[in-house]
Amino acid sequence: MFPELNNLLNTTPDRAEQGKLTLLCDAKTDGSFLVHHFLSFYLKANCKVCFVALIQSFSHYNIVGQKLGVNLTMARERGQLVFLEGLKSAVDVFFQPQEKPHPLQFLREANAGNLKPLFEFVREALKPVGSGEAGWTYPVLLVDDLSVLLSLGLGAVAVLDFIHYCRATVCWELKGNVVVLVHDSGDVEDEENDILLNGLSHQSHLILRAEGLATGFCRDVHGQLRILWRRPSQSTSQRDQSLTYQYKIQDRSVSFFAKGMSPAVL
Repeated sequence: MFPELNNLLNTTPDRAEQGKLTLLCDAKTDGSFLVHHFLSFYLKANCKVCFVALIQSFSHYNIVGQKLGVNLTMARERGQLVFLEGLKSAVDVFFQPQEKPHPLQFLREANAGNLKPLFEFVREALKPVGSGEAGWTYPVLLVDDLSVLLSLGLGAVAVLDFIHYCRATVCWELKGNVVVLVHDSGDVEDEENDILLNGLSHQSHLILRAEGLATGFCRDVHGQLRILWRRPSQSTSQRDQSLTYQYKIQDRSVSFFAKGMSPAVL
């Protein structure tokens, strides 16, 4: 995890809020560093994590995780991490005999739209453990990334329904957290992606939006991060609070600074 980002969010692994939906969004840049941050954050918080990884392989996340101080292989072996490797599982759906519905069963269906097997996988992975097993602080669902489901033929409504049921189970019933990444297509007209992004934005308690620089590539500033805290229970004047920082990604960390305050230009 990135300590500077924890400071901006005013949180640590031992005092993180529960029952929250966090939306990660990237536009004209790669926001995967946010996924790596929250994955290592919740593993260090001793949470039970179900990671639906639709973009990269397990080895990729493990290599980055080791740089951030967590070992995904050990976490998976001790039962703390349940990892669904989408790239590998997609092949199994077509070429391996299935005794029961596969989490990505919709890939074999003519009219893709049923994410119930994926939800059942998440619910089974995060269900409370027995008294004889290791106890985790609370469950967490992490998805990287939901936009892939749209590319595979699912509609935005089906994906929003999936997240609704996951929130009902993980956030409300089990008092855990849900973290999802969605790409912002930006200038490209994509109605389904816009519906998904807007729907999740209205439901989220915290939104982290990584954006590329309007001026293009810069060696010392890789982008800017908009942080929006949403508090639906508060009055209108106190409901939302936002901050914007620029950032630079390094090998094992990310540094944040106010706009125009990069050490390279001071």
